[in-house]
Amino acid sequence: MAVEAPPPMTKAMVSFYDKISKQHLTALWSVFSELITPEPTSVVKSHLWRYDDIREHLMEAGDLITAKEAERRVLILENPGLPGQSRVSNSLYAGVQLVKAGEIAPSHRHSQSALRFVLEGGGAYTAVDGERVYMQPGDFVITAPWRWHEHRNDTDEPIIWLDGLDIPIVQLFDCSFAEGWDDDEYPTSRPAGDTQARFGSGLLPVDYDRKPKHSPLLSYPYERTRSALADLSKNAAWDPCHGLKLKFVNPTDGGYAMATIGTFMQLLPKGFKTNRYRSTDATVFTVVEGCGRTTIGETSFTWGPRDIFVAPSWRWITHQASEDAVLFSYSDRPIQESAGLFREQRESA
Repeated sequence: MAVEAPPPMTKAMVSFYDKISKQHLTALWSVFSELITPEPTSVVKSHLWRYDDIREHLMEAGDLITAKEAERRVLILENPGLPGQSRVSNSLYAGVQLVKAGEIAPSHRHSQSALRFVLEGGGAYTAVDGERVYMQPGDFVITAPWRWHEHRNDTDEPIIWLDGLDIPIVQLFDCSFAEGWDDDEYPTSRPAGDTQARFGSGLLPVDYDRKPKHSPLLSYPYERTRSALADLSKNAAWDPCHGLKLKFVNPTDGGYAMATIGTFMQLLPKGFKTNRYRSTDATVFTVVEGCGRTTIGETSFTWGPRDIFVAPSWRWITHQASEDAVLFSYSDRPIQESAGLFREQRESA
């Protein structure tokens, strides 16, 4: 669709625009080309955050404020194209959270969906509606909306994870609610591993007939994910744009594990370089293993374990692994697909 520039301004038009603005009206033809664009035009910028830098600042924050005082001790990954908005992209939030040895981040619940991707430390837990989920590096953990949850670290080492939330989406619809529990911890309701036993083995309870919008699984352990990638790498065809890429699913219906956030894990073998690919979902990547380089548009980043970077909507992306690499990523793809908005494009070699 060719979008023409608005007609030249005349004194009569200026007077007209001024008159209608006093009644909170605007002429569509004066802004049409900005509202309906031939391709996505995002202010979101490509950016990479070095984990070592984040960790240094987090540990300093750990000396300044406790997890309980802060409610959640998190450093927000703020996109340089969206200053002051606490967003990593237009639709998503990202932050890195620290819970030091012996600390608890008190129980609360909110309308926003949250994922945790463990970067460092193990043996601490997040509890969701009274069920403890013990965490190890590479684990993907879900907190569905309006679930009571707290984080506790009874180990001798700090634990650090990436938080991904749909805060901007909830803000868009003006439907944010939140409340705190009276005590730091919500009462234990089920033994640790209960949901994993019920839903994590390719089996469902025979009388289970609900279709939750979020996966009933609270955790997707990295040990299982990595094993699946390793097994598939022996037989599956390598996608020229993604290497070997899997999406995390809701075991009850095969859909996305979260209603608003799509989550993925991909394997790139040493020396593998992807063909150029772009899609409408701005995507946050976290390096789980390995080293390599990613080019997003005209910008290139070298990365290593636990580094985090974001690719804006509709920018060409290529990855190249200098050693076997695993990338975790998340985006708003489930919403785009549900609304019929998602689009992708591939380039052949």
